[in-house]
Amino acid sequence: MRTVVYRETGGPDVLQRVDEEVPEPGPGEVRVRVVRSGVNPTDWKSRAGRGAGKPVDPPQIPGQDGSGVVEAVGPGVPAAWVGLDVWLFEAAWKRRWGTTSEQTLVRQSHLATLPALNPGAGSAGHDLGAALGIPFITAHRCLTVSEEGPLRLGPGALQGRTVLVTGGAGAVGNAAIQLARWSDATIITTVSSPAKGQLAAAAGADHVIDYRQTDVLTEVRKIAPGGVDVVVEVNPQANAAAVAKLLAPHGTVATYADDGGGGDVAIPVRASMVPNVRWQFVLVYTEPAAAKARAVDDIGAALLDGALGVGERHGLPLHHFGLDQAAQAHAAVEQGAVGKVLITP
Repeated sequence: MRTVVYRETGGPDVLQRVDEEVPEPGPGEVRVRVVRSGVNPTDWKSRAGRGAGKPVDPPQIPGQDGSGVVEAVGPGVPAAWVGLDVWLFEAAWKRRWGTTSEQTLVRQSHLATLPALNPGAGSAGHDLGAALGIPFITAHRCLTVSEEGPLRLGPGALQGRTVLVTGGAGAVGNAAIQLARWSDATIITTVSSPAKGQLAAAAGADHVIDYRQTDVLTEVRKIAPGGVDVVVEVNPQANAAAVAKLLAPHGTVATYADDGGGGDVAIPVRASMVPNVRWQFVLVYTEPAAAKARAVDDIGAALLDGALGVGERHGLPLHHFGLDQAAQAHAAVEQGAVGKVLITP
């Protein structure tokens, strides 16, 4: 099979296309023929490591997310999985078997069925499947960590609540908007340009604020005089002081990104203490297992409802690369490509 590996940390150029034997699934594993591999920031950050030139042994296949068709199952996995369309998440977490490969091995616990949303649509379902994993599970966690819940998302779950999504044109921001829309929240989002504003609106945001043109505090207070219930926060280092002023009593800030590279966050104590607000940090890999299971179930329900999508009309443009272009795909994400980068083995 054709696959992509890196044997040392570094830039995109450390990615090499090689040939390997088709692997056999072990206990609790399945072998998936990969149709699409989704590229996330975590993929290039893992490849870059904490410095270039550090050996990686065994060679790592990158790619946490993807979609494909189950080809074979290992001991303990029901044979009924064979032939099913599936989406994968955390495929490479503490394993060498990522999704940037014609075939890969994944634990049964890290895949879910991909329903036929549009029979005859060809690869459209697999494009969506490869975009789900890290962004949508992360967004689900951000929307369900408030003290009073809800723990589950779905129609009516966020009715009467206001959600502020900072960075609504990003992958997690887009996922949060789509899931909040499905759950009947009022959604405010911030973006950095009119083009990104159009994408956030396409995803389902009710109110879009260009923070480079408009004062966010003033606009949010006009829309939600009583404050927002949940903030899905992409840049806590820059935004902590501002969002603390926008929270409703018992509100929650859920932050999932550290693009500042480990910088400290200055949380306003008094502004957070008086309304009894919560600051929640989110990393998909280490979130509670029960929360992750609920997310996968709810994402499956949203798929069946036809509530999720990718492409321009859903606010998430697609950028396709071939397996031999894996380095270019990583570079695109590293350079901040707007939308979803996918690799087709």
